[in-house]
Amino acid sequence: MSVDGTRAHLSGPGDLPPLVELAARTATRLGFPYSCRPEQGRLLHALAAGAERIGETGTGCGVGLAWLVSGMRDGATAVSVERDAARAEAAAGLFTGLSRWVTVRHADWTAIADDGPFDLLVLDGGGQGKGDGPAADPVALLRPGGVLVIDDFTPARGAPPVHQGAPDTARLHWLEHPALRTVEVPLAPDLAVLLCTRVA
Repeated sequence: MSVDGTRAHLSGPGDLPPLVELAARTATRLGFPYSCRPEQGRLLHALAAGAERIGETGTGCGVGLAWLVSGMRDGATAVSVERDAARAEAAAGLFTGLSRWVTVRHADWTAIADDGPFDLLVLDGGGQGKGDGPAADPVALLRPGGVLVIDDFTPARGAPPVHQGAPDTARLHWLEHPALRTVEVPLAPDLAVLLCTRVA
């Protein structure tokens, strides 16, 4: 989740997919500022086009999921889990007409394993290994060749990457994971994501 990600959607150029705009307005109405940023959303939109089975942890109010769903191809499905009951209910309401393909569940992030393995998995609300519990197991959650997205990093300025004056162990976990090939992608001067592909 990104600080002011919700506001960034409604203060930008206005070229949002309709479902994304609706989700951002829902997040604003509920006072939830931590939606993904538009830069992240556009990446998710592009990645979704290549996946059949999509998962997400941390639905929030559905902004990131709306980007994914707006990019999904025919026949693809998506599931997202959200630990806050009110946000899960609000997000599920956005996708009511798409319930055959899109599921939002009120659950802890670990429940995403019930719906895997995935072609594309976005870890946004748990499983990132950033001090909020254990990191997700990509072998259990991804199909071979599947893509994992871990967001909300600042771009690395050197090697090893540093966070708060010490080696960034969360980032290094994914960069050095033996089951993954990982690359850091800068999306803005203050924003980067890790894209990880499970080794076949």
